[in-house]
Amino acid sequence: QEWKNTFATWDPQDFCNISKIILPTSTYWSPPIFILERVNGQNSNLDYMVVMHNGSFNSTQPFQVTLTCSLMILKFPFDTQTCNLSIASFLYPAVSDLVMKTRRSPAEMMKDSQSYFLTDGEWKFTNLSIIEYMEQLDHELFSVVTYVISMERRPTLYILNLILPTCALYLLDMAVLFGPSSLEEKISFQIAIILGSSMLAVILNNILPTSSNKPPVIGTH
Repeated sequence: QEWKNTFATWDPQDFCNISKIILPTSTYWSPPIFILERVNGQNSNLDYMVVMHNGSFNSTQPFQVTLTCSLMILKFPFDTQTCNLSIASFLYPAVSDLVMKTRRSPAEMMKDSQSYFLTDGEWKFTNLSIIEYMEQLDHELFSVVTYVISMERRPTLYILNLILPTCALYLLDMAVLFGPSSLEEKISFQIAIILGSSMLAVILNNILPTSSNKPPVIGTH
């Protein structure tokens, strides 16, 4: 966070060339912000801010949060999810008191976010966009900044453990059904294939996400 306070300025030459100082956040006013989609999280203990001689305040507060996100898993495991992270301050109206703006462009933030994101996980960070708008609440307008985060699932593990074995079982089923084997042999093969399909169905039921109203296509066939 960065903002300016015209009442907190000084001439560095009058104070031993001191151009900045570090003070507790309780010393001066700081903009209180909220994450609308936040469920829970852990705040940092860095309750300090940097004050420049020109009245510029800079406060860095790293913290970890858990957000709510509506998932669309119809194309699982080839799905792409979009989640919002909305930052707002509903204590100061935007018309007269507080207007929030992003300091960096979406491309710059995308580059920084990719450097922090774990690249060997299940999800691939694909895009980041920023929306600045006004939210009306109780007949007043408040400033809101929303970060739209797009994530793409890595399907390799699901293809190897689920899709390929399922296709192999169906091909084997077709080969046994139209093969020259006797009826007894076909029945034995069919029972084995049914048992294998049942095991894959159990595995599928354990790995399918359950946080969407529409079930994935792979789970309906």
